[in-house]
Amino acid sequence: MTLRATRPVAALAVVILVLLGACGVTRSSDADGPTVPTTAGRSTSTTPKTTAPPITPGSSGPTTTTPRIAPLNWKSCDGGYQCASMAVPVDHDRPNGPTLELGLVRRRATKPGQRIGTLMVNPGGPGGSATDFVEQLPLPRGLTDRFDILGFDPRGVGKSSGLDCHSHLQAIYDADPSPESTAERASYIKVSKSFVDECEKKYAKLLPFLGTPNVAKDMDLIRQALGEDQVSYLGYSYGTSIGQEYARLFPTRVRAMVLDGVVDTTQTGLAFADAQAAGFNQALDAYLAHCDKTDCGFGQPAGPALDKILSQAEKTPIPSRRAGRPATPGVVNLALGEALKNEAFWPDLSQALEQAQNGQGDGLVYLADEYLGRKADGQYEGGFEIYFAVSCLDQSWPHDPNAVLDAARATGVKYPRIGEAIVSDYVRCALWPTPSQPLKPVPTTIKGLPPIVVISTTGDPATPYENGVKVAQRLPGAVLITNKGEQHTIFAQGKDCVDEPVVSYLADLEVPKDGLTCS
Repeated sequence: MTLRATRPVAALAVVILVLLGACGVTRSSDADGPTVPTTAGRSTSTTPKTTAPPITPGSSGPTTTTPRIAPLNWKSCDGGYQCASMAVPVDHDRPNGPTLELGLVRRRATKPGQRIGTLMVNPGGPGGSATDFVEQLPLPRGLTDRFDILGFDPRGVGKSSGLDCHSHLQAIYDADPSPESTAERASYIKVSKSFVDECEKKYAKLLPFLGTPNVAKDMDLIRQALGEDQVSYLGYSYGTSIGQEYARLFPTRVRAMVLDGVVDTTQTGLAFADAQAAGFNQALDAYLAHCDKTDCGFGQPAGPALDKILSQAEKTPIPSRRAGRPATPGVVNLALGEALKNEAFWPDLSQALEQAQNGQGDGLVYLADEYLGRKADGQYEGGFEIYFAVSCLDQSWPHDPNAVLDAARATGVKYPRIGEAIVSDYVRCALWPTPSQPLKPVPTTIKGLPPIVVISTTGDPATPYENGVKVAQRLPGAVLITNKGEQHTIFAQGKDCVDEPVVSYLADLEVPKDGLTCS
């Protein structure tokens, strides 16, 4: 399953009643800005176009005669926000070569007289839409009063030439992520290769340029177009990879930076997947222990009840009337991954598992669809493709798919309920057509980088707590805030112990005390 070390969408949906993929939004009373329209009713017709048209994937695209950074042409959109688009080089080493367009959205500071500058935000992914995030994330007034809040969809996402090669999505997650025979392995690899081949056929010339270093360079071109000497940045989950890469490439251009739910960019792909499996296994154990204490409705200890459901799905997929497609083993594992990102979703998981005990897979299919961004009409919102396009570039992976599946089996021995499926999902990276371009860490001797605030949660399943500890130790002058909890990311979710020092840091550059712990 694609357990993305990504977007804090699910957590924010419950804690602050914001769901990035939902059709409507309820705003926090502490949030400023215009009323958020429904996603379905969102207008993009007012987004201005630059003189350079977007690249057509697989073609050479247009060329420019001279590189220039023109000011952004902002226009009103979406009930009070501002939208713009910006052409950037596909290959930053060829600034006069083909271009693609980035989509941007910003919310202006509500107190212009006290405006500090621009705060760029990213919700994670790879695949999370930062433009949607800006419109639907209530931030504390200490930020919205004094900053323009800006999100740009990273290349390959949403408004920024989003990828579309997911016609094999259902087949991928109908396949058994824990293949037990040579034939099952071959089938799993075959359907994975079908996905990879589709993406290569449509985007062969674009795929080598979708990695995080290119996103960080895009971000600096945006800074220049804004006319600002420095930027402030808030990144969640995969957004912390973007932040680290920007800090490495442009240390003196950073005014302030907050990284919440941290990715350790020094890990190999398999080490990353194994650590992710450990994190979700910890979250699963916490959920099962909770059920044994509170009675989640299984009529027996929670662990054995879950084991029976997993075994049943392996034998015969659990039928679902809601979607007209059953809960296969892959779907069950995706449902677990979605619900385990935040303990606020545990009741949904309990209800889905109780239904499964009675032979109904509706709740499990619903949770899996939420994870994959599938809407009620069955259409897919996008993001699945770019997750692999970036992950397979940013980390080193084996070139043999069987090596990934062997590693998955070893992880499954350690974490038998959930581990193998998590690692198996990355078999796509062993098949990916573009050689990996592993990220480099920020040098410990880097000059000109201000103190960075790192937030890490003890029970974070997607980006384990230890990641934040390591990154904070490695970044010169960084400080660590430890959040005790069971969720993926925490800032701007109503926890004063975290929110207040982070707002003071971003707004007034008051660096929090290193080692702050919030219970």
